[in-house]
Amino acid sequence: MRKLIPALIVVLLFSTSGFTQAYESSAEYDKKKQTAIAIDYNYSEEAVENAISKKMESLGYNGKDEKGLFNKDKGFTVYKNAIISDISSKKLDYIIKVDQKSRKENDKSIVYLIILNDGENAISGFNGYDVDHVKSFLNNLLPDVEAANLELQIHAQEDVLVKANKKFKNLQSDKEDMENKIKKLQGDIEKNLKSQEDAQKDIENQQQALEDLKRKRKS
Repeated sequence: MRKLIPALIVVLLFSTSGFTQAYESSAEYDKKKQTAIAIDYNYSEEAVENAISKKMESLGYNGKDEKGLFNKDKGFTVYKNAIISDISSKKLDYIIKVDQKSRKENDKSIVYLIILNDGENAISGFNGYDVDHVKSFLNNLLPDVEAANLELQIHAQEDVLVKANKKFKNLQSDKEDMENKIKKLQGDIEKNLKSQEDAQKDIENQQQALEDLKRKRKS
């Protein structure tokens, strides 16, 4: 029973962190069904792509994205003649694609890794030891993915803060405009009251003038 406890703890840790192990799969690339190693991450496609890009940049490689309206390989990123020492000491072509897990699961992604050697699929010729190295590389990317996801959250929160500050400043500006309008309105009201007083006095004067003229009538 005691021996089972550590194993249970490990299982619980993996399940709570959303960790999944890399597995053997396949993907369509270069008009062929290619042997690939895949892994699922409980993070967005953008976070995973950013993590992989940053990881490869740290190794000194910039990928080339497959583009083009009629390019069936669109979505793959190719790292030609790259050396990933965690996988192999040889120069190989690493072709990576990150897809959203499903339409309803935009916070989950699946990564496909194809490795070519002189145009031929290298993974299909790997022994179990070599395949484990590829799987370990993808498994070990989890902290990078978590860090990339955190950066996206930080940037998103920064955007929210910028918008909140902009809204606050707009409200302050609106308040100042309204206060200025109120001051102007108060000034206009005071002028109107003064004009009313002057008009009332003028009425009284004109009324008195009329009375004076009427008194001059001959009876």
